Amino acid sequence: MATSISLHILESFDAKLELENWTEGIYFLSPSHRTAIVAINQLPITPDTLLLRLLGRGKTQSQAVRELLELPSGDSFRQNVMELLISWRVSVEVNNLLESEDREVFMALSQSYLEWKEATKREGLQQGLQQGLQQGQRQIIENLMQVRFGELDESLIKVIDDLLKLSPMESSRLLLESSREDLIRRFLSE
Repeated sequence: MATSISLHILESFDAKLELENWTEGIYFLSPSHRTAIVAINQLPITPDTLLLRLLGRGKTQSQAVRELLELPSGDSFRQNVMELLISWRVSVEVNNLLESEDREVFMALSQSYLEWKEATKREGLQQGLQQGLQQGQRQIIENLMQVRFGELDESLIKVIDDLLKLSPMESSRLLLESSREDLIRRFLSE
């Protein structure tokens, strides 16, 4: 793979395109070499070539980064590639190898990665909070049922999930006002 390649070099290897089977930008050497040269800057702009074009330079790489950032934030391909690119950026920075054009590309990636990471963190916190609230509500319902009806049998346990679908006010009202039989009849006969 080469970010770009001159016509002179391609001719010196007698490299040829095979457009009937392969895309633009892939040059094959003689069959005995069983080798191809991929000119990244000549690849067509398609989703299939996005990952390779990210390995390019200059305009090719910038275009690929824009395409990557335009993918939906929840897209698994985008998330996986972002993680790889940020990891690569960290290792490159450690070695102080970033040139000015690379810095611009990775600044865009860094901002997008930080936004994705923050959104993921918020989503995780929200899910954790929601689960905690549901567990707390379940515990309240179970406690109220035990106080009202004693030991919880299988029928009452089945009613709990239906009560959780109601607002806390409605489920509390039903538990305080309904008999054991009324609750079972209401939720298990549906």
